[in-house]
Amino acid sequence: MTDRIHALTVVLERIVRSDDVQPTIAAIKELRNVADVKVHIADVATHAAETRARGHLTRKLYHALEPE
Repeated sequence: MTDRIHALTVVLERIVRSDDVQPTIAAIKELRNVADVKVHIADVATHAAETRARGHLTRKLYHALEPE
């Protein structure tokens, strides 16, 4: 028997202004079986997490490309 899915999470590639994301929300709502779309507001914790992740990836990339 296959699993039954009740929700999907969509992560935007960057933080988007609320008025600029409205067409995306409208398009998602038009998809079959979509009951609702919920918006999550970016805050300081979101920015801090992105900054830490970007720094971590930058360091890993630097070490990978660093000549020995």
